[in-house]
Amino acid sequence: MSLIDIGANLTHESFADDLPDVLGRATAAGVTRLIVTGADLASSRAARELAHAHDVLYATAGIHPHHAGDATPHALRELEALLDDERVVAVGETGLDFFRDFSPRDVQARSFEAHMEIAARNQMPLFLHERDAYPRFADMLRVHRADLGKVVVHCFTGERSALHAYLDLDCHIGITGWICDERRGSHLLELVQDIPAERLMIETDAPYLMPRTLRPKPRTRRNEPCHLAHIAAFVAERRGIDAASLAAQTTGNAADFFGLPAP
Repeated sequence: MSLIDIGANLTHESFADDLPDVLGRATAAGVTRLIVTGADLASSRAARELAHAHDVLYATAGIHPHHAGDATPHALRELEALLDDERVVAVGETGLDFFRDFSPRDVQARSFEAHMEIAARNQMPLFLHERDAYPRFADMLRVHRADLGKVVVHCFTGERSALHAYLDLDCHIGITGWICDERRGSHLLELVQDIPAERLMIETDAPYLMPRTLRPKPRTRRNEPCHLAHIAAFVAERRGIDAASLAAQTTGNAADFFGLPAP
């Protein structure tokens, strides 16, 4: 069984001391390729460097809405320059986060607009974050959608109206271990069945969102890419298919979405 983790924050400080071991455990669990998320200019550069250091890694380049104030014209030019690197396979993480509002909403919107323009100009896939920002997020995306290529709403946690709006906008949907959380993700148990097979992808968002259904319970709260196999099996059960079929479908989707070569 071969899996692709479409979103792992491997530049996070918690991976600084043991990344080779983390990647070894991922490979042993069937995770053959991983996309390292760029969340600001520094982590986007670092993600690119990791991708050059490890054959199984690729990178995105973007500025998360939490850091939208850093999306200056100079930073955006540097970010766009990273897209010339063959190991950088998507623009993002970008979007809107109205749950925490770490950046003012108008500043988030300007950064999101700029990222969409960059993705359109370079015809690169777009890796998006949305939390508690529907319908404004959908409204903004709709204005640019005809100019964009492939789009994924990663770590989807929203309600049915948001999901179907994003599907209507021809978006892929990324599902994380959030679906395994009985406290806040139970609504996804039904919604995940609405996602067309060709639009579904899976991810860990490591080191965040440890699946709460893992047994035995891990000794640390740090999520790792090796847990993607558990997410795949959990999602497969909810969709009424076997894990191998779910893995084959989501892996094929991710490889096509990001333009990845065979492992």
